[in-house]
Amino acid sequence: MEVKSHVVYNIEKSAGRIQEILDSNNSNYEDKGNVVPSRDSLTYNNGYYVNVTALFIDIVGSSKLIEECQRPTLAKIYRSFISECVAIISSTSQCREVSIHGDCVWGIFETPKKSDIDSVFSVAAMLNSLVKMLNLKLSKKNYQTISVGIGIDYGRTLMIQAGYKGSSINDIVWMGNVVNNACHLANKAGRNGRKSIIVTNVIYSNLNEHNQSLLSSYYDWEQYSSNYEGNVINTSMEEWINNN
Repeated sequence: MEVKSHVVYNIEKSAGRIQEILDSNNSNYEDKGNVVPSRDSLTYNNGYYVNVTALFIDIVGSSKLIEECQRPTLAKIYRSFISECVAIISSTSQCREVSIHGDCVWGIFETPKKSDIDSVFSVAAMLNSLVKMLNLKLSKKNYQTISVGIGIDYGRTLMIQAGYKGSSINDIVWMGNVVNNACHLANKAGRNGRKSIIVTNVIYSNLNEHNQSLLSSYYDWEQYSSNYEGNVINTSMEEWINNN
């Protein structure tokens, strides 16, 4: 977030802002079910509980990439990766939010129907094929190639607006286990023998039979939960890549 103006910090006003936030009515936090409300309806005193699907993708071993690449080269790799991840994630009608954090790109999806879960799963497959195309182009430039981890989960989250009231410095924050767990799965995927896409049991159980057949189960002893993994691709993208 760009800081467009500088205002001298005032502790009294700061204490007042904190008190206003803490004194806000808990009834301002409404349950919206499976429908993600408009971000324009958010204030600094309300919030919405909503059921969503969260998808995270990040680069495996990004710290090693930083060590091995010159800064301009690293910038090109990151820009290419982030640009097209955002393009794919935001291309679906179910997508409601896209965020970038370092080398991680993640999306929030409105998925009231089972078919919507399949659509998000298709996004993961497209992202996986995107990496193949990117790596082919990186190799032609003699740049370091990358691998990724993708995690997907579904659940209840709290959607709030947070930032500095009275300024343009604010953002939407998604709070809840669904976001944390999707991030955790992305950090596990593509590492230590795990496949590039990992989904939770709730995601797997809502996929159609074909998509379920593309995944295999494993037990996460750290989380004490059963997850599903696969190196799923988008066949039309792969065909285009092979032909071009």
